[in-house]
Amino acid sequence: MSPTGMASAGATISRTTRIQSPFGRTHDLRTQTPLRTNHVRFNYRTALFEFPTRAKTVGVGAIRSALIEPDGGKLVDLIVPETQKDWVRKEACSLPQIRLSRIDLEWVHVVSEGWASPLTGFMRQTQFLQTLHFNFLRLQDGSIVNMSVPIVLAIDDRQKHAIGLSKDVALLDQNGKLVAILRNIEIYKHNKEERIARTWGTTAPGMPYVEEAIANAGNWLIGGDLEVLEPIRYNDGLDHYRLSPKQLREEFERRKADAVFAFQLRNPVHNGHALLMTDTRRCLLEMGYKNPILLLHPLGGFTKADDVPLWWRMKQHDRVLEEGVLDPETTVVAIFPSPMHYAGPTEVQWHAKARINAGADFYIVGRDPAGMGHPTEKRDLYDPDHGKMVLSMSPGLGRLNILPFRVAAYDIKQNKMEFFDPSRPDDFLFISGTKMRNLAKNGENPPDGFMCPGGWKVLVEYYQSLQSLEKNQPKEAITV
Repeated sequence: MSPTGMASAGATISRTTRIQSPFGRTHDLRTQTPLRTNHVRFNYRTALFEFPTRAKTVGVGAIRSALIEPDGGKLVDLIVPETQKDWVRKEACSLPQIRLSRIDLEWVHVVSEGWASPLTGFMRQTQFLQTLHFNFLRLQDGSIVNMSVPIVLAIDDRQKHAIGLSKDVALLDQNGKLVAILRNIEIYKHNKEERIARTWGTTAPGMPYVEEAIANAGNWLIGGDLEVLEPIRYNDGLDHYRLSPKQLREEFERRKADAVFAFQLRNPVHNGHALLMTDTRRCLLEMGYKNPILLLHPLGGFTKADDVPLWWRMKQHDRVLEEGVLDPETTVVAIFPSPMHYAGPTEVQWHAKARINAGADFYIVGRDPAGMGHPTEKRDLYDPDHGKMVLSMSPGLGRLNILPFRVAAYDIKQNKMEFFDPSRPDDFLFISGTKMRNLAKNGENPPDGFMCPGGWKVLVEYYQSLQSLEKNQPKEAITV
């Protein structure tokens, strides 16, 4: 496509000499200081990764075939053995019961499969306080593991009274089906304001997770050890993507991976993302690894209302692999079942820690990870650079190599996504998320090379389906 044709196809796409976020903030790559990681250095002045060119430069044993150990040394698996299930079901009939919300169930899923290893259930008070105030848990041997997001279960006064002196409770889903037993429980006060302030750094109204899971929750928290009857299933056509940390590790070993690099996103994959992922693999090969495997790991739990739903995102990711934008032989696509907090630098530590438990020793982090716009003011809630800076010095994450984003934009000279080159800024177009959504809603095409055609078609289908729903909704009656 010529520059003239491109301008007409993307009238809403602006030129920029600085990299813009979807929220309108700008980021000048030439003014940043380098970020250091375990083996990898990223220089913001040149926008280049600085990888060791030979394995020997990072020390003996740096290039290894075994996967990284899970936190605590052992992957937690809380599914009840088959031989004990009948006995557990029978016992549950005599226990006080708690109905789980959808988000509660997602946390049962997360903990039961070992994403939060070595955590074995909903947090007791000491675990909650360590998480809230220190972003880590101290183990019995004195070592620490990162834990930045509270994994807790709230109950109200009525439920607390019904539990009484019972040491165990049965957990049911919204349909009344037994999900798990929570053992050796501890009930303690749910100080919502403290929890919100410490997790998000603000108590401003309108935070999506707060509104959904905390604001109207009970005034008590109940912690204990989980025994889960069956692996959590959602029957939404996507369960085959929900690979546990154990299953992912088995898949990486089957593929003989000697490095695993994880990329989380909650948006459709465009060719800039793909460029970043393929270039990371190239750098790892140059570093001396023989078979680095990409874990493309979209978040699959609760997300805010204006995020593209999981089903559509997975359909779009399928097209990206089908059209060869990413290599299926070196890519594992799976769903990360955690709910999304939008808690910025605090939450991104959780995202990174969980990938250690899945076997990843490299984690790609973008600008403003897990961030969002301020709910009441016209600004970003978090500094967009703080997430990657925090990850580089977080307690308990020293084993994980943090790979900051190299910013990609549309190169009008080459008609494709390329890494932004500050020496020729006028040659680049930046297509924000808002502009991408507007193009898809209007059924228009982005510049050639921005996203694979099949992936873009899925986005257009999604946004047009929303418009159809809006047209078919009955208008509210007007009372005179």
